[in-house]
Amino acid sequence: MSYIEQGSIEQKKASFALFLGGFVTFATLYTTQPLMPLFSNQFGVSASIASLALSLSTGVLAIAMIAAGALSDEFGKKKLMIISMFAASLIGIFTALSPNFWTLLAFRALLGVFLAGVPAIAMAYVSEEFNPKAIGTAMGLYISGTTIGGMSGRILTGLLTDLFNWRIALIIIGIVALAASITFLFTLPEPRNSEKKHATLKEMLFAYKVHSYNRPLLAVISLGFLLMGGFVTLYNYIGFLLMAPPFSLSQTFIGFIFVVFLTGTFSAMYMGKKADVYGNPRTLKWSIAIMAAGAVMTLIPVLSIMIMGIAVFTFGFFGAHSIASAWVGEYAGFNKTQASSLYLLLYYLGSSVAGSFGGWFWTHLHWPGVIGLVLAMLGVTVPLIRYAKNHKPGVYSTVKNKKSSNAANSV
Repeated sequence: MSYIEQGSIEQKKASFALFLGGFVTFATLYTTQPLMPLFSNQFGVSASIASLALSLSTGVLAIAMIAAGALSDEFGKKKLMIISMFAASLIGIFTALSPNFWTLLAFRALLGVFLAGVPAIAMAYVSEEFNPKAIGTAMGLYISGTTIGGMSGRILTGLLTDLFNWRIALIIIGIVALAASITFLFTLPEPRNSEKKHATLKEMLFAYKVHSYNRPLLAVISLGFLLMGGFVTLYNYIGFLLMAPPFSLSQTFIGFIFVVFLTGTFSAMYMGKKADVYGNPRTLKWSIAIMAAGAVMTLIPVLSIMIMGIAVFTFGFFGAHSIASAWVGEYAGFNKTQASSLYLLLYYLGSSVAGSFGGWFWTHLHWPGVIGLVLAMLGVTVPLIRYAKNHKPGVYSTVKNKKSSNAANSV
């Protein structure tokens, strides 16, 4: 196979393009999070209904990623990512023109459908096209793009809304995303190690079925649920804590806490490089230990220490996510796009399920209960990492590939 080599011009172009892909995906996805109170007032809907402007997008995104993996085999990885990014950028602009809240929700649901064409496919592109020794670094740069995109989507929307209004804010961010999509089109190298192929529904389902029997892969995929679940749980309820006495912080100040996402931008690349040197299991454990340390720091009722704890926690999370993402391709063996889709499905389900479940702990056990839940989820990752480490993908994948090839020929 012909790989994209570390240090080459092609590697720099591909890494930059993947960074832009992550930026566009998460900048457009999270633009509505700071606008929920405004939607509630302007459209006359409850806070829970207003929250659908984000949760509907992420829910549809999680489901649509299952189909995105199969479609990439049909149309090609780069082509589908380009279609997804351009469509998401335009939908972001059209959302600003919504005459009512229900039209806005329809656009946000459609956004989730098209955004599904980037995350899973980008992960599979990295695992197939980059030299295996450089995968951690490349995945880290992609994850860095998601952190900056997620931060920008939240903070820029708030700032632009204060300067103009929310409609102008969404239009400006949509135009920025469109410009980034054009750059992506001319920067990402064409895939060389994957071929377009027509897959029937039966063959698509078979690919997922084979992955469901790959226990080491399932262990790695489960990390996405636990890591994202813990991450979102902490961020969902830290605002409640900081808005209440004795801190009594404003919503604006709490919004700017998302600046700590910049630590994730650095950690995704830094820990990705460390994983290339020391291996995924060891570096992943380091990252999770950092997350746990940051979570514990937030229990100390001193504002400066709590903010530092959030930054440390965020640093650890994005490092762990970038490593786990790269590890999925290694354990999949084949049909890597579908494996990445499964990882991200669990990843977003963790955001939805654990993020909501954490509300019970906040209501009944307050902040120590929330942190207890987060630490418990991080604790479960340890045996999963140990299991995956002790079941090397080489022999397992070879056996499964032979079985799957025979079965596929009989489909």
